[in-house]
Amino acid sequence: MLTRPTRPRLTFPMPGERGRVRLRTLSNLRWLAIGGQSAALFLVYFAFGFSLPLVYCAIAIAASAVLNMVLAVRYPATHRLANREASYYLAFDVVQLAALLYLTGGITNPFALMFLAPVVIAAATLNLGNTLMLAGITFVAVSVIGVVHRPLPWPAGETLALPPLYQSGIWAALMIGIGFTSIYAWRMASESTRMSAGLAATQLALAREHRLAALGALATAAAHELGTPLGTIAVVARELERALPENSAEIEDVRLLRQQAERCRAIIARLADPEQSMLGATARLPLGALLDDLAAPYRGDDLDIIVAVPMEDSPASQPQVWRVPELLHGLGNILENAADFASNQMRVSATWDDASLNIVIEDDGPGFAPEIFERIGEPYVTSRPGHHALGENEIGPKDRLEQHEGMGLGFFIAKILLEQTGGMVKASNPAPRDGHPGGAKVAIRWARGVIDGAEPPTQADD
Repeated sequence: MLTRPTRPRLTFPMPGERGRVRLRTLSNLRWLAIGGQSAALFLVYFAFGFSLPLVYCAIAIAASAVLNMVLAVRYPATHRLANREASYYLAFDVVQLAALLYLTGGITNPFALMFLAPVVIAAATLNLGNTLMLAGITFVAVSVIGVVHRPLPWPAGETLALPPLYQSGIWAALMIGIGFTSIYAWRMASESTRMSAGLAATQLALAREHRLAALGALATAAAHELGTPLGTIAVVARELERALPENSAEIEDVRLLRQQAERCRAIIARLADPEQSMLGATARLPLGALLDDLAAPYRGDDLDIIVAVPMEDSPASQPQVWRVPELLHGLGNILENAADFASNQMRVSATWDDASLNIVIEDDGPGFAPEIFERIGEPYVTSRPGHHALGENEIGPKDRLEQHEGMGLGFFIAKILLEQTGGMVKASNPAPRDGHPGGAKVAIRWARGVIDGAEPPTQADD
């Protein structure tokens, strides 16, 4: 059986392990905390005259200052911390704060709210495992000082005794606040990281397509520039061939020179023809011809590809679509995905009217997996084997899928690029027909004149 060719694949790195924060950032935040804690102690002890274990509190604050100074001597200012290192230093901050609050009233101290800071920093910069570890340490610290602590600083001769139920409410509020804010911060940071990595991959893919387009334009320009001197060489070689006698020793060399010059002219003529050149030069093609050209690499004995355009419209009357890199790579990625998941057949249909131009790509495969359907279009969302962000479920013909360990970037890149040309992309799972799976369906819609106008489409505004 013939092997169906595939488009060259771009390889993108998965988002790296988050949490490579600078040591200077954490040190500056710790100095800020040291300044705030020192000011609070000074105000409470000297301004308000409240009794508290000043020496022990000063020792707890000094421990943070000593840590900062040791780190400043040991590491350069630009040193970046791995997840585990940052977790250790943030855990120290939690323990230091717990010790300071133990000496000054436990969770009845209003500054117990500062337990949120290390956990939120961890959630925004570290991976999930280290964030959970730090949250667990914080939960334990809050629970311990909620039960065992020194009295809250208060005027001499007076005692503030909060009801146990109220203290339990403070403890519950801290637990819920730490849990909610850390989960929220981690989810937002995680989505931001994945989106940034996906957009970087999109820019790499688009840069590759633009390089191909520039190569095609360069080939066309070179063809025009070289055409004249090669024509002159061919004419001179032909005149020399006529002037030399048949029995001349140089006649064969002159004939070879003429033949090679004519061969070069033929090659350059093909490069100068945008419809024959496959180097990506920007040109306009009838919509049906463009779709047939993009689908051609995926045709094979195991896959039937149908390109359907309205029968009453000849190629000359079809919309003339610009072969811009964004359109070519976006449609190419969707076609490749459909070809990978299709069982036997893939259908590419195009329709248009005075208001819109529509392209629909359908396959007879299993369709989009239910667990990823709501997240289609996000980076690193895939049901291909080799990517376990959404589980081990492998969907699609295994003999075809095992060759492509997808990373969940193809559809995301295609959607971004097609939207940049002004298109609207919609994915769906049609209902099964005649006992066969409905497969997957991707519909793209443009307003008329966007990709088939007098000028190539420009990048759409966000």
